[in-house]
Formats: sequence, C-alpha cells, structure tokens
Amino acid sequence: MACPCEQAGYMMSNTKDESTSYVMRIIQGFMIMLLFLTVTFAGIYEGLQTHVIEKVEKKYFYPYPYEQVINKYAQKYNMDSTLVAGIILAESKFVPNAKSHRGAIGLMQIMPETGQWIAKNISDNNYTDDKLYDPETNIRYGVWYLAFLMREFRHNEILAVAAYNAGHGQIEQWQQIYHWGRNFADYKKIPYKETRDYVKRVLDNRKSYKKLYSPN
Repeated sequence: MACPCEQAGYMMSNTKDESTSYVMRIIQGFMIMLLFLTVTFAGIYEGLQTHVIEKVEKKYFYPYPYEQVINKYAQKYNMDSTLVAGIILAESKFVPNAKSHRGAIGLMQIMPETGQWIAKNISDNNYTDDKLYDPETNIRYGVWYLAFLMREFRHNEILAVAAYNAGHGQIEQWQQIYHWGRNFADYKKIPYKETRDYVKRVLDNRKSYKKLYSPN
C-alpha cells in the first residue's frame, strides 16, 4: 500500500498532466480557428480583389458600350459578339465619331465606298456616308462585312480578321504567294507587321471580353 505522500504526489502529477492536456487542447482549438479564419478571410479578400480588378478592366481597358446592339447583329449574322467587340476596341476604342486619316468612319472604321457596297448588298436604299457615324448602322454594316469575310475565307477567323484590316484582295494575294490553306492558323506568318499586330490585338481583346462578359 502506497503511503499518503506518494498518493498525494501521484494526484498532483495527474492533475498537472490533465491541466497541460487541457491547455494544449485549447491552443490547438485556437490554432484551428485561427487557420480557418485566415483561409476564410483570404478567400474573401481574393474574391474582392478579383472583383475590383475586373471592375477596373471593364471600365478602363475593355469597355462594352453598345453591347445590346452588338449582340443583336452578331446573332443576326451568326458572329461571335466578343470578336466584334474586340475589333471595335482595336479600330476605334468605341468612339462613334472616329475618323481615320484614310477616311474610315465610325466604331468599326468602315470606308465610305465599302459602306456603299454593303448598302447595295443588304438593300439599304436610305444609306448615306454620314450614317456610318450612327453606332447602330455602323455596327450593322461592320458585322455584316465581317460575316461576309468569314464566309469568303471558309470560317478562318485569322484570315477574316486580317482581311478586315488589310483588305480582302491583299489576303487572297498572300494566300497565293505563301500557299496558305483553309486551316491557316499562325498569324505570326502574316508578312505585314501592321496586320500581324492587328490580328494579335483583336484576338487578345476577344479573349478578354470573353473572360469579363461571357456568362460562366
């Protein structure tokens, strides 16, 4: 039989171990809670940060005025609305009264002679060159013309976008010289730097518009 002093020592030791264990459980619980709160607030912060970045991108880098009009004619002519938006951003930065030194007019920078040709093809008897400053008319004509180029180049987006910049005849000439087939996909092979850079810019714009505005 143990003496009373030994029993007391055992009880004190046992009580000390229990206290230490209790404190450790509290610390572990606190650490788990702290980790949970850190992860939670990090997620909230990341979400807010992403939202703020997207808001800034939409307002200052990839605006989308006339979105409803673009969607209307993109649907009518079976075109990708974000590709249209990417072209408008590259052409005029969504300034409806833009006019280039070459005489191209409006949001999609349509030359007056091209506008006249489009008007005949879509039977718009009320066309005048000044109507190209009207956002809806300009988008309607521009999307129709882009759809025409897509058909001409067998739905090859790179060639159609290049043709929007350099002209239909120029792309056909390059096709003959460089033997580009219907599956041509490397815009870096376009010999004219302005057109090469233009195609890259439009495709990059389209990618950003898809990320920012397309439903998930």
